[in-house]
Amino acid sequence: MNRIIYMVFMNLFHAPVWLFTIGRMGREKDRHTPQERHEYIAKMVQRIIRRGRVTVTATGTENIPDNNGFILFPNHQGLFDMLALYSTCPKPLSVVIKREAAGWILVKQVLAETRSLSMDRSDIKDQVRIINEVTRRVKAGCNFVIFPEGHRSRSENKILDFKSGTFKSAVKAGCPIVPVALINSFRPFDINSLKQEYVEVHYMEPVYPQQYMGMKSSEIAKLVHDRIQEEINKNVLNKSLDNVNSF
Repeated sequence: MNRIIYMVFMNLFHAPVWLFTIGRMGREKDRHTPQERHEYIAKMVQRIIRRGRVTVTATGTENIPDNNGFILFPNHQGLFDMLALYSTCPKPLSVVIKREAAGWILVKQVLAETRSLSMDRSDIKDQVRIINEVTRRVKAGCNFVIFPEGHRSRSENKILDFKSGTFKSAVKAGCPIVPVALINSFRPFDINSLKQEYVEVHYMEPVYPQQYMGMKSSEIAKLVHDRIQEEINKNVLNKSLDNVNSF
């Protein structure tokens, strides 16, 4: 929480301009392209992160499909996750978030600007509506972020089981599934300190329709889950060994 307050304070001068511009871009008849809107958000987020004393490094951006119409499936560690993704992904992104967060100041404007969706997780009909809407838009060339854990893990770099239903849009759209491993993304907002923090984003090789065709959504969920956890474990272990060897 201390860092959130610090980030707000450090960017007070720019906040009114950001809110005005994002609000304008969020209008239905706005003429900016999705890429232009994304680049504005990315630059804004990069500034917020930099002035908030956080360094985000990304690997595997070459794994992001060249053509739009894919879904990123990252593990979920906290509020910083989308900042890490918006600041490192070169392609436009919409996100599906819980309805409770959709009205927060700035979040509301960013949701409109990025053409994102909010979902009532307690309403089955609303879940079906979101699945169908994401499917339709991905088929039309939009890219989405879906957190398959359903809610954030509170076990640091250990991820929760993935919910199979979160993969239904990808299967119905027949689109590339891009696993994303977030490492230490919980630290900027969970650690009660303003010291420099380091977050890693690992974009992994996509799982293409021909690879998951015929698989159950529960099998796809386990496949993506295990790949992400393996990537996290590998990188966390390597850093631990580096620290040991430095002594």
